[in-house]
Amino acid sequence: MGDPKAFIKLGRKPAPDRSPNERIHDYRHIHDHMPEDELRGQASRCMDCGIPFCNTGCPLGNLIPDWNDLVYRGQWKRAIDRLHSTNNFPEFTGMLCPAPCEDACVLTINSSPVTIKEVELNIIERAFEEGWVVAKPPPGELRTGKRVAVVGSGPAGLAAAQQLNWAGHYVTVYEKADEIGGLLRFGIPDYKLEKWMVGRRVAIMEEEGIEFLTSVHVGQDPTVDELRREYDAVILAVGALQGRDLNVPGRDLDGIHYAMEYLTQQNRRVSGLEVHGEEISASEKNVVILGGGDTSADCLGNSHREGCASVKVLTHGPKPPTERDPLEWPEVPFVLKEYPSLEEGGERGFSVGVIRFEGDENGRVTRIIATETERDANGRTTPKEGTEFEIEAELVLLAIGFTGPARDGLTEEMDFTYGRKGGIETQNGFATHHEGVFVCGDARLGADLIVTAIADGRKAAKQADTALMGRSLLPG
Repeated sequence: MGDPKAFIKLGRKPAPDRSPNERIHDYRHIHDHMPEDELRGQASRCMDCGIPFCNTGCPLGNLIPDWNDLVYRGQWKRAIDRLHSTNNFPEFTGMLCPAPCEDACVLTINSSPVTIKEVELNIIERAFEEGWVVAKPPPGELRTGKRVAVVGSGPAGLAAAQQLNWAGHYVTVYEKADEIGGLLRFGIPDYKLEKWMVGRRVAIMEEEGIEFLTSVHVGQDPTVDELRREYDAVILAVGALQGRDLNVPGRDLDGIHYAMEYLTQQNRRVSGLEVHGEEISASEKNVVILGGGDTSADCLGNSHREGCASVKVLTHGPKPPTERDPLEWPEVPFVLKEYPSLEEGGERGFSVGVIRFEGDENGRVTRIIATETERDANGRTTPKEGTEFEIEAELVLLAIGFTGPARDGLTEEMDFTYGRKGGIETQNGFATHHEGVFVCGDARLGADLIVTAIADGRKAAKQADTALMGRSLLPG
């Protein structure tokens, strides 16, 4: 490394955030850019630690020490080449990944980790500014004549499509929504990922020769059999967006929705697209968000921007510790996660269980009857006797997890079985019991990280390429 003592001289300094009072009035990205000299200083904190646990902590195996050192030395072109060698879409992971690499950083043992995610984002944005990110279609003589269908255009599907196209196959991506991007387009709020960034990458992939078809619901038109007859291989990357429900009295009242229903509508509004179905809005309402993860934080940020009357984020389990157990390193620690949207307002509660929902004469939710919870001897969360209380609520959003891919015509026709996290069970990696059909991303793993989805898409592409050609030169 350029300065082997930088991690001693310099402390961790994250990118600055825009003021909460400013950012809740728009949907632009909440973070400001870090000046280049400060960024290079942060990159220099990367230690010459011998075993780069950050590399093993990253599902993509990103070569993090390499590009940290290149940024410190100002060699940005070499840095993006090294970054792109393992990651198809560093602009997405640089914005959205929870950075398990930073949890695995050796500095985390007794200090603060390197700002790996911030360095990654700056490398790719610098590359776009310099014009280094360009379409790389395979030469005509490398085209194999094989045709591959990718169903789903989220991170896993896009990664699989790009890898298979680079391998020389003709790739068509099918998306049931009217825009490409899957969760990136309709699940993630613009203040975390502005949608022009998705369009920018999709345009490059189109230049590379990938065909994108929207508003096509595979399993209906075309059927799965029709798709298999037309293509030599099929990659299913349909996500795992079936929301976990809450089976308590009053669940059928109006105003109680899955979080993804709300997030999808709000993303469509912000993009100027038509909104389908019953309108879900937090404007001037008392909002209660059940669940304490990333999805609940996304709902919280949107509620602020819509001008809700109040908003509470409630979790049935106890409050996690604020500091990691040193013995958890280099694994991702179980600690209280802080989200920028919490800086913008609202209340956060723990150990709160829902007994029932109650509503008015029009069948619309007005309050939640809740209770405090406690852990029993088996570690299960149970109601605490004698602690019932009421919470006013005109909009309730269920952000309590996902149960796997939607059980629709596509999955039912293929007669899949499902694993513990709800993902489609596969054999020998990514293959299914249908010849030539592969599954990747959250559809296989259950709801997981964006970085894991991209890694899974790359590996599935390699296995499909091997099945088609008898060998594969693609990296996994």
